[in-house]
Amino acid sequence: MTSEYGKPYDSPGFLLWQVTNLWQKNLRQALHDLDLTHVQFILLASTEWLNTQSTQEDVTQAQIAGHAHIDPMMASQVLRNLEKKGFLIRKEHPTDTRAKSISLTQAGERMVSQALDIVVKADRRFFAKLGEDQVTLANLMRTLGSTTIHEIRS
Repeated sequence: MTSEYGKPYDSPGFLLWQVTNLWQKNLRQALHDLDLTHVQFILLASTEWLNTQSTQEDVTQAQIAGHAHIDPMMASQVLRNLEKKGFLIRKEHPTDTRAKSISLTQAGERMVSQALDIVVKADRRFFAKLGEDQVTLANLMRTLGSTTIHEIRS
């Protein structure tokens, strides 16, 4: 049985999977000393970003999950864990009784700042071998990331 690509190393999906796993391994190692997972970092950073960009003060879990492209139930569990660590506050939303408003604590703001520095350095090291092709890669990933669910199912 063969695929249209011949060898696994000819498949863009297989290569993307391998590179993604390698990149995630690097980030796990980089964030290890902070006792922070990559998903926790993404949700903390998304919370900070959305709260600084919002014209209202009430950013919801659903907005954070949507911004991070993470399943809402998973985001809820991770946000609950981050609340237990003292990095954020989850409170009832003032106008939507089903929603939770999320904001960072001072400890959460410090953690985002520290983790962001670490992640940026890890990314620079990981992608350095691409040189100026990093811009091309980012544009290609943006194109792939804009794929809709409808396009995936077709």
